[in-house]
Amino acid sequence: MMSSAAEILVIIVSIVLSIFLLIGIILGIYLIRLSSEIKRIAKTTERTVGSIGGAVQGIANLASPGVAAFAVKQFVKRFKNK
Repeated sequence: MMSSAAEILVIIVSIVLSIFLLIGIILGIYLIRLSSEIKRIAKTTERTVGSIGGAVQGIANLASPGVAAFAVKQFVKRFKNK
């Protein structure tokens, strides 16, 4: 038979291991929730960046002819003045 000290040691070790198991399960659940939240945020950010990119592209398409016309106008002014 096991001695009294060995039985106490087995009980203490089993309690500590069960506590670590419980903590591991809780942390696993939190990590799963965190990863799903990160996926959701990444999808939202991707949609936002896409819409902002489309808006910037639209503004760039509108601004490009104006900038080109201004540059041509300045070039013509310089050429006429000389």
